[in-house]
Amino acid sequence: MRVVIIGATGHIGTWLVPRLVRAGHEVVAVTRGARRPYHAAPEWQQVERVTLDRAAEESAGTFGRRIAALRGEAIIDLICFTLESASHLVDALRGRVRHFVHCGTLWVHGVPDVRPYDETAAREPFGDYGVRKAAVERYLMDEARGGFPATVLHPGHISGPGWAPINPAGHLDTRVFDTLAAGELLTLPDDGAATLQHVHADDVAQAFECAVRNPAAAIGEAFHVAAAEPVTLRAYAEAAAQWFGREARLAYLPWTQWRVTVSERDAALTWDHVRHSPCASIEKIRRVLGFAPRFSAVDAARDAVAALYPDRLQPSGA
Repeated sequence: MRVVIIGATGHIGTWLVPRLVRAGHEVVAVTRGARRPYHAAPEWQQVERVTLDRAAEESAGTFGRRIAALRGEAIIDLICFTLESASHLVDALRGRVRHFVHCGTLWVHGVPDVRPYDETAAREPFGDYGVRKAAVERYLMDEARGGFPATVLHPGHISGPGWAPINPAGHLDTRVFDTLAAGELLTLPDDGAATLQHVHADDVAQAFECAVRNPAAAIGEAFHVAAAEPVTLRAYAEAAAQWFGREARLAYLPWTQWRVTVSERDAALTWDHVRHSPCASIEKIRRVLGFAPRFSAVDAARDAVAALYPDRLQPSGA
């Protein structure tokens, strides 16, 4: 199958492109040309590379037409963030594509009352990102009911080698790992019971590969893509300290006190993650598409941290 991937050198595409090549697909990688994949793989030598600036092309009204001209049987859109972008592309692809797979987010749910929650949970998002992504999902599922072959995959916290993962304090400052590596005291918000649900980028890529392999089961459906279970901030901090051969020294502060101990940006990121505290079920994608994540939430984060601190982590299982 000829598969066009939009955003092919990002977190997911870095792993997805080699997977699809190995599976025998003809792959077209669409990027702005500003970034290389996060890691080298020989399969990239077999890929057709196309440079397109999505923002500029959309402003000119030409992006959808340019993507349609690539003659993809399947289109995977990893970088669509607005309803306008989605509708522009769908309008250009009607009747010209066998399968369209969009990358969503667990944030479309907001904070469901039941944990774990499945794909039938209400969409009550908050925050600009979640609200926009929920609007895109709603539009694509409406289009699917009208015959457009759309699938939506909703990843959790995407982690992997090449970028910093969400840390045990719920933000991106790598000094949290420095603190744990040094055996120093780390203060967490509230009681540390908020959850994160990391998912390794290669597991997300596996989910997209599963969807491409089985369009009959995937079209018209939305699926969660995450580690099988979330991890609390406290348990994550304890595990991360052990990676460096340390025992975690933890303290706790109520949110209103904790937030002033970090930057405004870090506080905002942590609040977003603490408030969502995802706990999404992946039973549907396992059952319907055969998804089988290789990494737990903690192991996905560990793989990212290992790349940030080469030769410093204890052997896995030590």
